[in-house]
Amino acid sequence: MTDTTRPMFDFSDALAHLPADKQAELARALHILFEEFEDVRAVATTAPKKLARILHVLLFGSFARGTWVEDHKSGYMSDYDLLIVVSSEFATDYSTYWYKAEERILRDPKIGREVNFIVHPLSEVNTRLAEGQYFFSDIRREGIPLYELSRDKRLIDPAEVNEAEAKEKAKEYFEFWFPKIEEFCIDAQACIDRKSYEKAAFELHQAVESAYNCFLLTHTLYSPPSHNIKFLRSLAEDIDASLIDAWPRASKRDRAAFELLKRAYIDARYSPKFDVTKDQLDWLTHHTRTLEAAVKQACEAKLGE
Repeated sequence: MTDTTRPMFDFSDALAHLPADKQAELARALHILFEEFEDVRAVATTAPKKLARILHVLLFGSFARGTWVEDHKSGYMSDYDLLIVVSSEFATDYSTYWYKAEERILRDPKIGREVNFIVHPLSEVNTRLAEGQYFFSDIRREGIPLYELSRDKRLIDPAEVNEAEAKEKAKEYFEFWFPKIEEFCIDAQACIDRKSYEKAAFELHQAVESAYNCFLLTHTLYSPPSHNIKFLRSLAEDIDASLIDAWPRASKRDRAAFELLKRAYIDARYSPKFDVTKDQLDWLTHHTRTLEAAVKQACEAKLGE
């Protein structure tokens, strides 16, 4: 018997602008996402888990616009970005529904790049659309629907935004988040000076996370509830390519250093196997400061528009 809860994905029409190999990668990613989601529902013992549904999946960002980049010389490659709209807040729980899918996608040999996804309930997305919120409105206008369960649970059309209110909110976000970058950098340097290298790595992670939160909230009034700085970096760089230069990635050493920083949020605090050198911390500090300057310039330009 065919399992209708696990759809087959054919994107030859919706993604005609993408090469066949990229259509296949996205189809594989969605297959994994649905498979893991439905496996949770299959063993659910409570009504909220049994009733949870994926309602919509939209591709957004550079692969939706047809502006993706594959620069093998610099090492920069665009990621896939997905908005997953679910039936309830309960179904957004990462530890219940999504962590296995994320790990499988990351390790799947048939998927050659990062697949980032954000998960929000339909009620929240439609509320943001009704407010004209930039981030979700852009996805609604420019994103490509890859899956829709039912037209009865539709995404509404975005309203016009109140530009004066939006600019004031963006200014508040900038004034809140930008000073945090400096605070975490100062704390990181103090840790380096006393040779608390693991703690320094954590503080630098927080500085970078704050920098991307600052940029995203100032530009879109949204930043995903994630500590994954690689994901946040991808979203920010997709909006403003000037941020790309903050992190060299042409060499394996450069990529490994950023990956170490990404891991620092958890491992620098809890893993006895986490190891970082002063040379790595000096490199990370330099590029965190470069990012800080780029974010300041980009946000001030945005607020001055």
